[in-house]
Amino acid sequence: MNAARTDARKGPPKQAPAVEDALAALAAGRSVRQEFAGGRLHIDRPLPFLCVHVGDPDHHAVAREIAAAHASYLLVAKVEDAVAIIPPLADALRERFGTFVLLDVDELQRDRLLSEDAPFLQPFEVKLSATDGTSATAAMMAFAGAVEAFKARFRTPRVECRKAADDPCVRAPLLALQLPLLTLRFAPIHRSPGSDAIYPELRDRIVDNFLDAGLQAFTTFLAEEGLPKPATHRVLGRKAFIDAVERADRGMDEVASSFDFLLAVTPINASAAWQEFKADRYDRPPRFLYRPLALLVEREKRRLYSIALDRLEDPVLHQLYREKQQELDLQLTLIGHREKTRFVEFGRALYGPVEPSLRAVALDVLDRTRGARRMPSLAQDDRETVDCAFVEDRARAMMSAYHRRYDGFDAKIELRDDVPAGLMVSGRRLLISRRTRMMRHRVDALLSHEVGVHLLTYFNGSAQGLRVFRTGLAGYEGMQEGLAVFAEFLAGGFTSERLRLLAARVIGCELMLSGASFVEAFRAMTDEHGLDAETAFGLLLRVYRGGGLAKDAIYLRGLLTLLSHLKAGAALDPFWMGKISAAHFGVMEELGARGLLKPPILRPLCLDTDRGRERLARARAGLSPLAMLEP
Repeated sequence: MNAARTDARKGPPKQAPAVEDALAALAAGRSVRQEFAGGRLHIDRPLPFLCVHVGDPDHHAVAREIAAAHASYLLVAKVEDAVAIIPPLADALRERFGTFVLLDVDELQRDRLLSEDAPFLQPFEVKLSATDGTSATAAMMAFAGAVEAFKARFRTPRVECRKAADDPCVRAPLLALQLPLLTLRFAPIHRSPGSDAIYPELRDRIVDNFLDAGLQAFTTFLAEEGLPKPATHRVLGRKAFIDAVERADRGMDEVASSFDFLLAVTPINASAAWQEFKADRYDRPPRFLYRPLALLVEREKRRLYSIALDRLEDPVLHQLYREKQQELDLQLTLIGHREKTRFVEFGRALYGPVEPSLRAVALDVLDRTRGARRMPSLAQDDRETVDCAFVEDRARAMMSAYHRRYDGFDAKIELRDDVPAGLMVSGRRLLISRRTRMMRHRVDALLSHEVGVHLLTYFNGSAQGLRVFRTGLAGYEGMQEGLAVFAEFLAGGFTSERLRLLAARVIGCELMLSGASFVEAFRAMTDEHGLDAETAFGLLLRVYRGGGLAKDAIYLRGLLTLLSHLKAGAALDPFWMGKISAAHFGVMEELGARGLLKPPILRPLCLDTDRGRERLARARAGLSPLAMLEP
């Protein structure tokens, strides 16, 4: 971009059209994103700071990524371009906020402290400087403190702070602008010594850490300048999705929508298999039949990894989509290995093993609820067994209640012959098996599980602007099922039989993962743990489907995680925003604080009742799964 420099003798030159357009957009409160030869100007909303990187786009790429991760940045090939562009922007923003600060980011030429023959990895250099002034100095010290707190796995930073006037790394033309200026230079520890190879994990950590440190520095500077301090420094991060994010999101959703993982690995002959197993006196493993696969796994994997994630500019979103990409890859691998020996190992990779602590809780539940009687206080009507038609009517009533609150809640019901007895959610559809029979008092609880959590988070996630929040972030299923089981408790239909089933699923998964055959696991469920034959069969059908899937351990695990979360006093709202895991709770809070996510449009109906509120309060005071059975 050829922009004229200000010359006092000739008067102010005419600004380049791009700068004029940017100033007009900022005056109107709009975002700015302008590409030009050798660089880009991006300001997603008016902010009193600008992060700058000067250099060739192919050189010092990580410093360029750090700059581009900010909500307000300028990338230029030459410092003369920066000097021409920055002053009018700084004037406009300083007039708006009363202050303005620059952060100049670049890499050092080499990693001086690293030697090939050292018996350990030495620290790496980080050089910081600031112009004179209390605010800039405080910002530099905040930056240094944040850098020194890096959770470095490989190298620890050695930070050096100095005045900008004494720093040989400072670009003189930027210093001459007489604006508050911070300068960051860091050793290229992300590059393999003596080559152009990059350590990807280290590069990502560097970008995220220096972004965070920069936001802390900006927050400190603005506080010193008298501006209100935000609730968290991350509020100064991005508040808009760029086109690259939306393209990646669409691509990921198209791959995720090309298959239904659970339907692909769930037998379609559950009833016939049970009759055959019973006729064989439980001595021969059942034969399970599956739907023909309607997708080519290799083609979907090619599509999945053709999605570009290197231009998202936001480290948080980059991490979320990379995790989702890996999860979809693993799900496709599982489908491709359905009914093959290695299926169980890929399933272990997706859902994890059964931890000793989880096994201990499950065994304790099974032991302490053995011989538990059905709820004696139930009215006669609630003791009745109802069929799929009754469940369908109640489901439609609940869906209508949600639709009245939000017309985007457009769920569908399908009665199916090819799914096991019970209910399951696939996308926006509630699938009800025609074989479904259940106690009447369990209907509303199970609908609170399926409709009030799984469908609700699907539609809340759909409203977030990115489809990944309705498809589900990587690892979301554990927390989803924990929330869904907790919703059964809030609705008043959580029984000892239900808790025993969740505990038995954990033990069934452990038996399967340890190499027990279907028949051996069946005998353990019936002889050792007291399950009736049909219940044990239905449980193990889920555990041994596809060749052995450890998914069903996540129900009790997720419930325990949720109960710990509530006891710690943490909020529930981020979990209603979409389908997320417990590990993403902080991420959702940050994205919400940055304005990238909306509060949940819908909350479960069971939270609006006196019973639901009372039970939530009990959980916040501390509850174990067994204590959830108390009236």
